[in-house]
Amino acid sequence: MTAIVFGSINMDLVAKTPRLPLPGETLLGYAFFQAPGGKGANQAVALARLGIPTYMVGRVGADSFGKELLKSLQASGVRTENVFVDETVSSGVAAIAVDQKGENQIIVIPGANGRVNDDDVERLLSLLPQASVLLLQLEIPISAVIAAARAATATQVRVILDPAPVQSHLPDELYPLIDIITPNELEASQLVGFCVHDVQSAKKAAVQLRQRGVKNAIVKLGAQGVVCATPSETLFVPAFSTEAVDTVAAGDAFNGGLTAAVLEGLSLEQALLWGAAAGAVAVTKAGAQPSLPDRSTFDEFLRQRQNS
Repeated sequence: MTAIVFGSINMDLVAKTPRLPLPGETLLGYAFFQAPGGKGANQAVALARLGIPTYMVGRVGADSFGKELLKSLQASGVRTENVFVDETVSSGVAAIAVDQKGENQIIVIPGANGRVNDDDVERLLSLLPQASVLLLQLEIPISAVIAAARAATATQVRVILDPAPVQSHLPDELYPLIDIITPNELEASQLVGFCVHDVQSAKKAAVQLRQRGVKNAIVKLGAQGVVCATPSETLFVPAFSTEAVDTVAAGDAFNGGLTAAVLEGLSLEQALLWGAAAGAVAVTKAGAQPSLPDRSTFDEFLRQRQNS
């Protein structure tokens, strides 16, 4: 039941603003904080807090951020011995603006994440025999993502790809290596070339992604819910209603909940429900990793909502 996350590790620098700035505009914010983030690290923490044995493979810089990032992963129970400390570059950083509605704008400076290469894939290879699933994102070089997916497929480890930050033209060779892909509506729009904004268009996008070779295609629609196209059916799970404080890492929480359910042998429909629940809990707290629920919080949320 072991999971591996091969991906990015960032320090998030977060500014809270009344609204998001327009191009060329300077706004006064009202709060600032820093918190460990990076899509890869977030998903590793999301899984570990839900009780899944999780290994992180990636890179940090030999700086104070790098030390903090490793410490945070370890505090959540993530195994970090396969995270390389790169002395030639800084740790990855994300500059994030969050408005009063919880919406955000993010600029990522890859730093050490941009140096992930075949050496890191070699470290991944040593872990694959004991793993059940590999989680990937696109905050590291696409060549490393493809090599990791290929290695996982060769060892019959399931591959879950969060295609963010989105690239409109993912290499054709990557799609058939993916067991589950999990774009949000904006990412799905760029991947398929048409606007994805509701359940119907999300279903169309999910089907098109499956036609490219993906086994199961999920499209996250935020407050509308989530759509999934499988080899045999198309599923829809409505979102849980919550008051959003900060949507940063909601997608990573979704992937954590989804993967935990898959590893525990639940149906894909139930896994979608778990993903939606984890994402709903995450948006009620500020910050990336600080917002990710532990298992008792997650179980209680799901129990209350299913009984209401």
